[in-house]
Amino acid sequence: MFLKLCTGLLRGPKFSKRVNLFAGCTQHLTKSLLAVAFLASFGSSMLYGYNLAVVNSPAQYIKDFYNETMIETYDWVLDDRLLTVLYSLTVSIFAIGGMSGALLVGKLVTKFGRKGTLVRSTMLVFIGGALMGFSRWCRNPAMVIVGRFITGIHSGICLSVVPMYLGEIAPKNLRGFLGLVPSIHICLGVFIAQVLGLSELLGKEEHWPLLLSLIVFPTLIQLMLLPWFPESPRYLLIEKENVHATIAALKWFRTKANIQAEVEEMQEEQRSLSSIQTLSVRRLLTDRCVRWQVITIAVVNVGMQLSGIDAIWFYTNDIFKNAGIPDPYIQYTTVGTGAIEVFSGMLGCFTIERLGRRPLMIGGFLFMGLCCAGITVSVLLQPQFSLMRYISVGCVVGIIAGFCIGPAGVPFLITAELFKQSHRPAAYTVAGCLNWLSNFTIGFVFPFLEITMGPFCYLLFCVICLGVALYTTFIIPETKNKTFMEISQMFAARNNILEEELTSNGHLKLALMNGYGTLGQLDEK
Repeated sequence: MFLKLCTGLLRGPKFSKRVNLFAGCTQHLTKSLLAVAFLASFGSSMLYGYNLAVVNSPAQYIKDFYNETMIETYDWVLDDRLLTVLYSLTVSIFAIGGMSGALLVGKLVTKFGRKGTLVRSTMLVFIGGALMGFSRWCRNPAMVIVGRFITGIHSGICLSVVPMYLGEIAPKNLRGFLGLVPSIHICLGVFIAQVLGLSELLGKEEHWPLLLSLIVFPTLIQLMLLPWFPESPRYLLIEKENVHATIAALKWFRTKANIQAEVEEMQEEQRSLSSIQTLSVRRLLTDRCVRWQVITIAVVNVGMQLSGIDAIWFYTNDIFKNAGIPDPYIQYTTVGTGAIEVFSGMLGCFTIERLGRRPLMIGGFLFMGLCCAGITVSVLLQPQFSLMRYISVGCVVGIIAGFCIGPAGVPFLITAELFKQSHRPAAYTVAGCLNWLSNFTIGFVFPFLEITMGPFCYLLFCVICLGVALYTTFIIPETKNKTFMEISQMFAARNNILEEELTSNGHLKLALMNGYGTLGQLDEK
């Protein structure tokens, strides 16, 4: 019954054919695959986007609540600076929870599986949502902060596990397309938070605890439906060695497709992994064979968060107010940017298999950099030209659109593509921690940065965006339709790996295997 309900949402062959056409895919995109992709993202990735933006609308109500409870409990009136610190902590503690969750991913997915981890982590959302929902009734500001931290742990886990799960259940020709489905749901979560935050809906003083706790409802739907879907076939075969369950899962996801070739490919990977030890983070950071790959994931993940997009998401209303938009219209302007965000995310998802990763990254960061500079110029010229307020709003919209087209999702994709199986878990740990640490830094520092530097703070974001675009242009190769071996060979020269380590016909010499195509030779006697 549950499976029929979920797959029924994607009824008929025409829907799958249209998605195949737009995504540049020719086969294997079944209703079952689409259903599990949207369900996994709906109850996880969408909550990440929702939690990023939901604190924007009730910001003043949350500050007033903090001040009221401090007066009631300690007879202490908080000044504006301390209120700003507490609110910044409320915003940024979500990222600290996310970083904590990212550190747990490796152990959780090994013990419980990909789908199993997603199902079990839903308990965190119910706990965090309950704390935030009852915080006003209990007159306890700490419940809001702790609730944000716990929901952050959930997002930290799911932000890595959802792409991992979808990547393992997807055919090779669909990994790029399905890899951006979570990004669309992140944008959708931001948009939903903006709509519900309108004063006509839940953007009222008495409703802000409900607004923060609504995350439990998508999670409840996921908890009811996701357990009925199969586990990752690769996890079942390679880690659990359950051939029958693997075949059953593949038949469910592929329907009428021939799965024999995929089973044989998984068995070949299983045999190769017997001689490859999974690396720790320390060994990953010291392995010269992946030096530039590690630098690359650090640059794109830090650049993704320090591009200014988190400042836009967290403090959209304040930015529009400083741009001169009248207070009654700010909330509607914010909702409009959310709609553009969803459209841009869909555009990136449907074009990535045709254009490749590099054009979306370079174009997205360049456009964001120009828009950040445009905000600075337009705000400075507002006193002389009233038209500049609309230009500044347009630049905010441009930053959001440029981010959602490419930089929002591609870093998660190339983190997987630049590393082979033995290095990938440690790579995701490094990328996740850097991503969330940068998220926390922006969420906590931006209000003080804006007070200190004014509109010139956006020039810092401009420099970062242009720097990442240049790095992508000169360092990162195009990984579309490339095997892991081909990607390793692209980085071999930059990592100072001798070409003699590969034979003339491209096959590996006998060597001590480290999982890469750039292996140290055994001493010949």
